[in-house]
Amino acid sequence: TSGWFQMWRAEGITSEVELYWIAIGGLCMSAIMLFAGWFHYHKAAPKLEWFQNAESMMNHHLAGLLGLGCLSWSGHQIHIALPINKLLDAGVAPQEIPLPHEFLINRDLMAQLYPSFSKGLAPFFSGHWGEYSDFLTFKGGLNPVTGGLWLSDIAHHHLALSVLFIIAGHMYRTNWGIGHNMKEILEAHKGPFTGEGHKGLYEILTTSWHAQLAINLAMMGSLSIIVAHHMYAMPPYPYIAIDYATQLSLFTHHVWIGGFCIVGGAAHGAIFMVRDYTPANNYNNLLDRVLRH
Repeated sequence: TSGWFQMWRAEGITSEVELYWIAIGGLCMSAIMLFAGWFHYHKAAPKLEWFQNAESMMNHHLAGLLGLGCLSWSGHQIHIALPINKLLDAGVAPQEIPLPHEFLINRDLMAQLYPSFSKGLAPFFSGHWGEYSDFLTFKGGLNPVTGGLWLSDIAHHHLALSVLFIIAGHMYRTNWGIGHNMKEILEAHKGPFTGEGHKGLYEILTTSWHAQLAINLAMMGSLSIIVAHHMYAMPPYPYIAIDYATQLSLFTHHVWIGGFCIVGGAAHGAIFMVRDYTPANNYNNLLDRVLRH
């Protein structure tokens, strides 16, 4: 009732051997991350200012984490998951399906399932992107075989998101005099009834960990509740919509997590107000006006 089977099916995993190699890969990555954590705590610990450089952090997280993350995931979906799922949906036995790497290195094999692969990158560089519409679709609705969203729609979604995030990763001002500065945007934003507006809020969020944690917990909790709804309203994985025990478990799981995170957000917001809030630095700004309302 965890949804693992459905997720593995969507990823194109068809055997226990593939799961075994994924586990080994995950183990190696976790070892690298453990070493990196030790190194950046004991050997080359970053200074506090490094964590307060919001613009650089936003650029790297948007372009690197979200942009390249979405791009690599859409690459996996297009080159591995789509052809394997197409064959599974057509009733081909898992043991008859070529190994995942064969779809990567054999373009003719892919072209049998998605003809636009035979054209290579020519449509991309010539601007005729519509020729890729056999695997980057915009169908909407559900796949009648699996009851889940069309995997080609999901691949298209992640590719489009990656483009947006990589562009967004160039939005904030760091080394050169172009781009946005968060403090300037916040302090320039004043309405007719908001006094000093957002003045002082940037300092709160770069110096108070409780304020940061309160907002992050509240946002994470809200997103978890949204995910709880979307998981059944728009089933993202094959066959998850007809596995009722899994649907109920996942909905309950995400709503509980959302509830706890939102309560945690309120708790840390209160701790911020008691420990970190300085009224003199927030005279007549939005936070002060809400508190005095």
